[in-house]
Amino acid sequence: MDSKQINLISYLIFVSWISQSCQFYVPGVAPVEFKKGQRIEVKAVKMTSTKTQLPYEYYSLPFCLPKNGTFIYKSENLGEVLRGDRIVNTPYEVNMAENIECRLLCHSPEKIMNWHVEDSQKVISRIEHDYFVHLLVDNLPAATRVLNPVTNELQFEHGYKLGRMFEGKHYINNHLKLILWYHKHTPNTFRVVGFEVEAKSVYHGDLKFRNDVCTFPDTARPQLVDGSTGTQLFFTYSVEWKESDVSWASRWDTYLGMSDVQIHWFSIINSLVVIFFLSGILTMIMVRTLRRDIARYNADEGMDEAIEETGWKLVHGDVFRPPRNSRLFAAVIGSGIQIFLMALITIFFAMLGMLSPASRGALMTAAIFLYVFMGLIAGYFSARLYKTMKGREWKRSAFLTATLYPGIIFSTCFFLNFFIWGKHSSGAVPFSTMVALLCLWFGISLPLVFLGYYFGFRKQPFQHPVRTNQIPRQVPDQLWYMNPMLCTLMAGILPFGAVFIELFFIFTAIWENQFYYLFGFLFLVFCILVISCSQISIVMVYFQLCGEDYHWWWRSFIVSGGSATYVAAYSLFYFVTKLEITEFIPTLLYFSYTGLMVLTFWLLTGTIGFFAAYAFIRKIYAAVKID
Repeated sequence: MDSKQINLISYLIFVSWISQSCQFYVPGVAPVEFKKGQRIEVKAVKMTSTKTQLPYEYYSLPFCLPKNGTFIYKSENLGEVLRGDRIVNTPYEVNMAENIECRLLCHSPEKIMNWHVEDSQKVISRIEHDYFVHLLVDNLPAATRVLNPVTNELQFEHGYKLGRMFEGKHYINNHLKLILWYHKHTPNTFRVVGFEVEAKSVYHGDLKFRNDVCTFPDTARPQLVDGSTGTQLFFTYSVEWKESDVSWASRWDTYLGMSDVQIHWFSIINSLVVIFFLSGILTMIMVRTLRRDIARYNADEGMDEAIEETGWKLVHGDVFRPPRNSRLFAAVIGSGIQIFLMALITIFFAMLGMLSPASRGALMTAAIFLYVFMGLIAGYFSARLYKTMKGREWKRSAFLTATLYPGIIFSTCFFLNFFIWGKHSSGAVPFSTMVALLCLWFGISLPLVFLGYYFGFRKQPFQHPVRTNQIPRQVPDQLWYMNPMLCTLMAGILPFGAVFIELFFIFTAIWENQFYYLFGFLFLVFCILVISCSQISIVMVYFQLCGEDYHWWWRSFIVSGGSATYVAAYSLFYFVTKLEITEFIPTLLYFSYTGLMVLTFWLLTGTIGFFAAYAFIRKIYAAVKID
């Protein structure tokens, strides 16, 4: 068996392992076991809407308060706080494997709940904006069964609808049927493996009470929310337990079940075709053109003819001339290194199941901490690059590297936070969390970047195979198709084509409150993105050098980041075709956050392209004899 066959078999094993890892689940917490009749807490997370993108705390509406009147908030990680989660106790009384027919959640049959006009209008506003309420039982989120009108298949929505509109009137879902599934681990121990909610609107006049039990007919009228005179209503609930064969480790399959895995495979195959196409171009350049060029350059005879035919050797005395704004360039590349390492490690561990949706906020928390600690490596390589570009003020360069990208992110989010605060949304980052983020930035990230710069600047600069001339060579007029803008647009098509299907699912997870969990596919797509950006950067820089244009440093970064242009265009397309956002603040939030995503993607892909082009240029100029 030759080496090519061995490599092919290894690749197929790797791909099949990744596809299986999509279904592999490493639980974030140990299973909780309950005895029959044991109390199980029902907690509320938040309310969300795809129309406003503004989450709200559960008790921002006048729901029934906890029995003892005290709110117990769960201590949350950084990711949960930034997502707007505010996990709090509720008055629902649920006991393991004990059904409840119908019970009042609060108040008494003699004392009905009254909502004032102001409260009623607030509830009406939330119903108009299609808000969903999210509950938790044993860390399992509530789901609602819905029928897909297109495929006629049963699907699950996250949370339950706060209410509905009919003929211009607003009705609230004030009766919840909590359907819970348990799995018997042993004859006397139970585990919660499913949590569904059936929400219904029931007019208070149709409720009948006998002791602690309430009843209402199947044809009960819905409960109207009156914004002009106020609202009288009851909140009721029932509990139904069902035994299930689903094991505790598989209980998230309901939420994560996706019928469109074929689309992901189509995306992977499409991306691989793109890579083979680029590899074909590269092979043609490397094997045919470059070998011929180098052979002619290194031959004793025919030198003049070779120089006339191709132009990349003519700029050997200028190709490593430092670019303009070298300090900014080093800072941009340093930020790109930090983002690349953060993304690679985060996606890898998520692929192994360690950052699953069951561990709420873990993905964002891990990404932030990884970015902070990757400052050491980013500072080291940025410093060596800065020294290679004849930079002298390493402290100023280190400060710029440590503050450029985080400064843009923090200032944008700080500005947006004022608008979110104004809406009293739980998505507003608390002041204490802001202080914690600033401490991470200035207390850990910035010192680590300086430390990396200190060691990197003491090292030797990257060695170049040719010397740089004293006098810069004049760059001739370039052909029309070598225009930087055109090159950026052409170079961005193929890497974007490799990732755009996965991008749709990521956007859906972020903006439509869905779970994204197929990190095995995402890791494969990330690897394909790295390869395609490297290949396209090498091709574009080779054509640029053949045109005797040696200003390749910034050009390689900008051109290989061209796919970010298409990501920006796609985000606009997604906004117009998929989302129902109409108000100013949600629109501002969407375009600001997607703008930050585009900037991050540009820094990532640009840095990958620069290092690929840099390695390629050093390789080809080391292969020719220079007089």
